[in-house]
Amino acid sequence: MAWIHAWLGLLAGWILFAMFLTGTASYFRPEITQWMQPELRSTSVPAEQAAQAAIAHMQATTPNDQQWFIYLPDDRTAVTRVFARAKPNPEKPPARRPELKLDPATGQSLEARDTRGGEHFYRFHFQLQLPHPWGRWLAGVCAMFMLAAIISGVITHKRIFVDFFTLRWRKGQRSWLDAHNASAVLALPFHAMITYTGLITLVAMYMPWPVKANFDKPDAFTAAAYGAPAEAKATGTPAPLLPVGPMIQAAGRAWSGDAPRTVVIRNPGDTASTVTLLRATGGRLNARPDSITFSGATGQELSRSPSPGPAIATAGVMLGLHLGHFASPALRWVYFLLGLTGAAMVGTGLVLWVVKRRKPNAAPFFGLKLVERLNIGAIACLPSGMAAYLLANRLIPADLPGRAELEVKAMFWTWFGLAVVSLQRPARRAWIETLGLATLAFAALPVVNAATTDRGLVASLRTGDWLFAGFDLAMLAIAALCGLAAFKASRKPQPPSQKTSVRAPAAASPKPAPAKESVDAL
Repeated sequence: MAWIHAWLGLLAGWILFAMFLTGTASYFRPEITQWMQPELRSTSVPAEQAAQAAIAHMQATTPNDQQWFIYLPDDRTAVTRVFARAKPNPEKPPARRPELKLDPATGQSLEARDTRGGEHFYRFHFQLQLPHPWGRWLAGVCAMFMLAAIISGVITHKRIFVDFFTLRWRKGQRSWLDAHNASAVLALPFHAMITYTGLITLVAMYMPWPVKANFDKPDAFTAAAYGAPAEAKATGTPAPLLPVGPMIQAAGRAWSGDAPRTVVIRNPGDTASTVTLLRATGGRLNARPDSITFSGATGQELSRSPSPGPAIATAGVMLGLHLGHFASPALRWVYFLLGLTGAAMVGTGLVLWVVKRRKPNAAPFFGLKLVERLNIGAIACLPSGMAAYLLANRLIPADLPGRAELEVKAMFWTWFGLAVVSLQRPARRAWIETLGLATLAFAALPVVNAATTDRGLVASLRTGDWLFAGFDLAMLAIAALCGLAAFKASRKPQPPSQKTSVRAPAAASPKPAPAKESVDAL
């Protein structure tokens, strides 16, 4: 079990660290997106008004589309998001039009800089910027390694309760082991939950055989499992689309007052038009939304999703636990801090692997040097890449074509570029310098934000713009954390003190006691 724990943790550790760090940032995905589009301001309007305003915009601009998707604003998103699918062409499938951002109150199109926002961190943490489905498969394999490492770590951990309270500083290998144990034990239930639920969210891809054995097409499984309405074809007979306000009110009564989060309109302007409302999942542990479908021409309710069975309900709760959409702001911060302990657990484990195998006065072998350099590239260089992604959002001209892709490239060029440059430096200096650069990059974010927008830290505090103020304060806190890490890396560990004791004569020497648990035994 100790062998499994060490080697599974090592082989997947660098990818797991990136998954934990970007996944932790994803708990504030909507807030990051708002910060990266400072041109947009929050407007609070009823769901009925926002939906009707968006429909009016679509009717005026693209009335002949096959399908409209409308994402209504909530307490974490500032605008209405819409996109449409054109009618099918015999030569190619329906094309998805670019996403639009609308004013919730008026339905007018809003102009904002193009960016992937927090969605980039969210997608990367389980797709790893690889083509579908290879990124998800690699993330899944690493999550399986993580789950096995957690279980084997618990089995081999004999002092799990004591290590919860043990953290000795500047003791070399002992300190790294204490840090690894403390970060693992502190949030052990969270680490096990977040790893297992992450696997469950994609279990149908990892284990597709039950679905394939029972259903001819994936759509048939979706309809049976979630009650998805059948997609009726347009008749070609025009009919006006009725106001959606009464439909939203009817859905609210059926959902105990909850509002819809998404409105899907199929075949608008046709007698076969349908309006499907998807229930908001905020505040609900089950992340699978209920749905109700109305006739767009008559307003009559056509269908609603059935009550989920035990398996579907369990899968929805697993997804909700992993995403954390149900969490209040305070609980979301708890998720964030526990996610950071996960990154710390993986990072300290990787460093401990090197520290434990480094022999005094002996040249490091190739595998040791390789792992140490990969540790620097993954642990010390990735934060700088994430900061570069945010800095690029402010420094790249707002109207430059393709700027969203340039922001993403800034992250990877910075991350991998620093990793390559660090190869030219001694390992200890590389740790100090790369962590120092991360400190400067995160500390620069509030300064650059204030210089390029009218929503800097001082202005945000003055106007009560708590999202922007909180973001800048969080960046300063992360800069301080990276600075502390750079400072600790610059200090040489103290050698363990050896106490001198008077030995008894050999004849009177007591029988040696059994050896206590040592670092090498773990």
